[in-house]
Amino acid sequence: MKIWLTLLGSASLAMGSLTMAAAPKPVSRPVEQDNRTIVWFDNDFLGPGQSNLQALIPLIRDPAVHLLGIGVVTGDQWLEEETNHALRFLEIAGRPDVPVARGAQTPLIRSLPEMKAWEARFGAIPWKGAWNAPKPGRNYHPEDPDLVPPMVEGAPTTKPVAQDAVHRLIDQVRAHPGQVTIICAGPLTNIALALRIAPDLATKAKGIVMQGGGYDMQAARVLDNADYATDFNFIFDPEAAHIVLTAPWKKITVVGNVTTSARMTKALADQIGTSGTPTARYIAQYARIDQPLWDEMTVAVALDPTLITKKFTARMDVDLMPGAGYGTAQIWKDDLAPHRGEQMVEVVETIDVPRFIARFTAQARQ
Repeated sequence: MKIWLTLLGSASLAMGSLTMAAAPKPVSRPVEQDNRTIVWFDNDFLGPGQSNLQALIPLIRDPAVHLLGIGVVTGDQWLEEETNHALRFLEIAGRPDVPVARGAQTPLIRSLPEMKAWEARFGAIPWKGAWNAPKPGRNYHPEDPDLVPPMVEGAPTTKPVAQDAVHRLIDQVRAHPGQVTIICAGPLTNIALALRIAPDLATKAKGIVMQGGGYDMQAARVLDNADYATDFNFIFDPEAAHIVLTAPWKKITVVGNVTTSARMTKALADQIGTSGTPTARYIAQYARIDQPLWDEMTVAVALDPTLITKKFTARMDVDLMPGAGYGTAQIWKDDLAPHRGEQMVEVVETIDVPRFIARFTAQARQ
């Protein structure tokens, strides 16, 4: 039997050689290169509507963008609730093919009891995201992270991928070295965990763009809506922000204060809604009127830096001391910085708001 199998194998190999020899030589064709902007998007998807979910629109509508997937992190809502809102929005927008991966359910160190103790000493934090106290008319559930209240836009039928957001991000960046722009519009917990598991993430990515790093916002907390002048993404997980800002990225862009320079008006929501597409109707129904277009602007700047009209560079880190400044961004001129790992950051000051609004409106109407 063994001899027979050996002979059979030899004959098969011989026949294969003959076939290959007789076959015509294949014509070589150039490999088609993907020149699109390759993106991984990490966010806390408060829903329905809201800036977090609306920021997905350019990523799924712009043909020049290759969206590898999205990572979900607890922030404005709990992880499970956010994941369901993201999945449902993608279904409504006709893009259920986009991979959605669940990430961190809690910050690295900060906790609700610790935040309450901090507030008792230094003053209230107006927006605490998933930790907001129960309130009439709002589905806050700070003590129940796995609860998903009834969804007015309908529950999703699609599911998140099995792999967690942290490891999926690592795999995608390593699979596309030097090409992936990481856009973060929520707390930076997932990115910090990825950096701890795979420190090469920072050098293998093309760069990172984050919504956060607000500076000189104290007066705005008095003169404007205090919710809109609190650097929530850094304050919710300061240690994560520190880890990300001290990693050796090729480029770091921070879109902080400027993101309050454009807001979702009723006129804008109505204008989008008139197109009648599922996405447009979703915005017309669920958009939060007068909310800054924080995350939409962050994505827009990441995809098209020519929108930036004014910027500066500085070293940036996060205050981790247990005092009144805990979780706030700290910036220095290069020669004045302590140089303990803080990186040089591009801080966006102003953008071309009319061009940004016009492009977002056109994409949202699709």
